[in-house]
Amino acid sequence: MDFAFDARTEELRAKLLAFMDEYVYPAEPVAEEQRAALASPWDTPAVVEELKAEARRQGLWNLFLPDAEYGAGLTNLQYAPLAEITGRSPHLAPTATNCAAPDTGNMEVLAQFGDERQKKQWLEPLLAGEIRSAFAMTEPEVASSDATNITTHIERDGDEYVITGRKWYISGAMNPDCKIFIVMGKTDPDGADIRRQQSMVLVPRDTPGVTVKRAMQVFGYEDHWHGGHAEVVFDHARVPVSNLVGEEGGGFAIAQARLGPGRIHHCMRLIGMAERAIELMCRRAVSRTAFGKALAQQGVVQNWIADARVTVEQLRLLVLKTAWLMDTVGNKGAHTEIQAIKIATPRAVVGILDRAIQLHGAGGVSQDFPLAELYASARTLMLADGPDEVHQRSLARRELKKYL
Repeated sequence: MDFAFDARTEELRAKLLAFMDEYVYPAEPVAEEQRAALASPWDTPAVVEELKAEARRQGLWNLFLPDAEYGAGLTNLQYAPLAEITGRSPHLAPTATNCAAPDTGNMEVLAQFGDERQKKQWLEPLLAGEIRSAFAMTEPEVASSDATNITTHIERDGDEYVITGRKWYISGAMNPDCKIFIVMGKTDPDGADIRRQQSMVLVPRDTPGVTVKRAMQVFGYEDHWHGGHAEVVFDHARVPVSNLVGEEGGGFAIAQARLGPGRIHHCMRLIGMAERAIELMCRRAVSRTAFGKALAQQGVVQNWIADARVTVEQLRLLVLKTAWLMDTVGNKGAHTEIQAIKIATPRAVVGILDRAIQLHGAGGVSQDFPLAELYASARTLMLADGPDEVHQRSLARRELKKYL
């Protein structure tokens, strides 16, 4: 395994680092001010559109898509250090480069499984950053960590599908630019194979019977930057049969194909969040005095910083190994490592952010620093894309199988 950056990665890293310094970090306070003045907190601040235009001008656009027909054509190993950089400003940089979830996963689904009409109608405007999207799977009435539990019903009626069900924590759905949902439900609820009961259909936001009811809070935050996490009701919403993604019964397999890259992208960005936290810790430690000496001279603070650095280096190597495996043996061959990073990275980054908050005192839990919101985001990722316990269960079974 050679993790040295190749020439293209080095070039893109240099451009992206300069873009962050020159445009993204200065835009953070501007975006906050603009959002406060918006008629709706879900509208997009003007500076975000300016960042998108500049990123596209510089060729820092759709970096996540490995298919050169649609994106930058980078491997996972090439994209990993770039996603880490954008993770340092997770509210602005991923959106600015059109590499923000859930659009990334949805674009991958459409690129891999969509037909030509679906690509023309929905993938192309998503690739251009003209619209946003949402992925509707999680439900409040069942344990959605087991996707076979979902109860949303997708019933065929002639040339239409009728969708009935309630979803929640549907990321991005509060954003008025969110124009399309990829909805997972059951087309064959009584099928013998529980992993062939589910299908995915494209449901435009303005479809009669679709109601975006409310924004779900995350530790008190409504996550305006990512379009919120909405509760959405589908009450006999009708769409053409041609809105089926892939084939009937293929929803579970598509979800698995979508979640592999999504999980590693989250972990890549989490490392960037941890690096931002370490930087804030160090700046705070050298600028504050307590009990007669700088915080940087306090042994416990030094231990926190040292442990954070060791942890980040370990996580980065595991993520890079996973990216390399995904590139060389495919997502299925990298299954164990994908689960390992999904377990290890959010948990460890939450710990680093917790120390950074502690070091900042009251400021750490305030709106004057990004730490509290970063903590809420990282902690949520111990649930999103499958809770830790599901991945631990699967990983343990793989290990035990060697001895049975």
